[in-house]
Amino acid sequence: MVLVMKLLFLTCLWPTAVLHSSHSQHHRLHRRQQMSFSRKHNSKREIKMRKLDSTKVRPLKSEQLLHIEDHDFALRPGFGGSPIPVGIDVQVESIDSISEVDMDFTMTLYLRHYWKDERLSFRSNKNKSMTFDGRLIKKIWVPDVFFVHSKRSFIHDTTVENIMLRVYPDGNVLFSLRITVSAMCFMDFSRFPLDTQNCSLELESYAYNEDDLMLYWKHGNKSLSTDEQISLSQFFIEEFSASSGLAFYSSTGWYNRLFINFALRRHIFFFVLQSYFPAMLMVMLSWVSFWIDRRAVPARVSLGITTVLTMSTIMTGVSASMPQVSYIKAVDVYLWISFLFVFLSVIEYAAVNYLTTIEERKQLKKRGKASGMYSMDAVQAMAFDGCFHDTDVDMDLTPFPDPCEENETRTSQTNISNADTPRLRRKRSLKGNVGRIILQNNHVIDTYSRIIFPSVYIVFNFFYWGLYM
Repeated sequence: MVLVMKLLFLTCLWPTAVLHSSHSQHHRLHRRQQMSFSRKHNSKREIKMRKLDSTKVRPLKSEQLLHIEDHDFALRPGFGGSPIPVGIDVQVESIDSISEVDMDFTMTLYLRHYWKDERLSFRSNKNKSMTFDGRLIKKIWVPDVFFVHSKRSFIHDTTVENIMLRVYPDGNVLFSLRITVSAMCFMDFSRFPLDTQNCSLELESYAYNEDDLMLYWKHGNKSLSTDEQISLSQFFIEEFSASSGLAFYSSTGWYNRLFINFALRRHIFFFVLQSYFPAMLMVMLSWVSFWIDRRAVPARVSLGITTVLTMSTIMTGVSASMPQVSYIKAVDVYLWISFLFVFLSVIEYAAVNYLTTIEERKQLKKRGKASGMYSMDAVQAMAFDGCFHDTDVDMDLTPFPDPCEENETRTSQTNISNADTPRLRRKRSLKGNVGRIILQNNHVIDTYSRIIFPSVYIVFNFFYWGLYM
């Protein structure tokens, strides 16, 4: 009986359990359908919003447009075929400095390269070119042009690197950059400062010889242009010219080389004021000693020493601003010959003084007395003791004790009564006979030197300026 009742109870509950399970499964299915519909709706909404927001559309990359990733730009265009022609043109902005000591020059210029790389060609309905800055240079092939004999160089980078790359639809490329370069200039100073220097800036490919790269001037002689306002403090820029040639290296072969040639003629006026004119004045000043009394030893000696030292200072200043070359420069010729004239004027007076002393000693010996006392006039006494005497004196030559004081004392004692009379007579005679007295007291060497020294110096200047100008 109990078993029958359990079976009846289970039979009543079974339809309820089945109904509840079916309802739960239906609810879960409906919820999944709602979530799926919501996701699809949100996705369509996001796509619609993206289409409406045009600022979010990403343009095509330049690398994709130029097919950079599809080619190996480590190889030059047309690798394995004929050499690629690369045209060059240059615009010289300024010549910043010329250094004679370092034998170099500094130049700022715009360097432009032209070549064709079909790998960079692209489609363009309007046939317009694309311009890029320096960031694209590292991803494509560019010519490896360098400056021969350059000491230092740099690309300007204010406010950004001064590099421009322009690509045309057919693959033609223009690569431009602004450079300052310091390069050697082999100068010849044999005619300095009356010289003309010829300098050149040389361009060449570093890696590619003439079998791979042909370097040439894009527009011939018109490929080199300069700013009309270029000027230098010490030079006239006579001409700019472009030329080309070949350079041979034993290990790598022949290379095309381009030359930027310019001639510089030095301004002479600065050196005339600083070197030539002072040297002329010192030489002429040394001639003044020929007109000074031969017995005025301090005046003539001090004048000669002063001119010699001044000439040495001028020569030292010129040498300090010049390179230490092993040959003679034109300015050295002029300064050394001027120094020789000044030095010879000192030697001339030494000869005059020596010959004058010998001549007067001979005259004293002829008029000497047996007592050992020599009668001397005032001029002869001054030649020996360097003191000025108003009257004739007797001077004991042995043993010369304080000659100036002794002679003046002796003169004052023996001529007290007649002190004024000789002085008045001499003053009257000097007033009308100064020129005659100077001429009579001059040595014959001084007389000839007044004519010979200026004449020879004028002849030297005539030949010097005629040869170097």
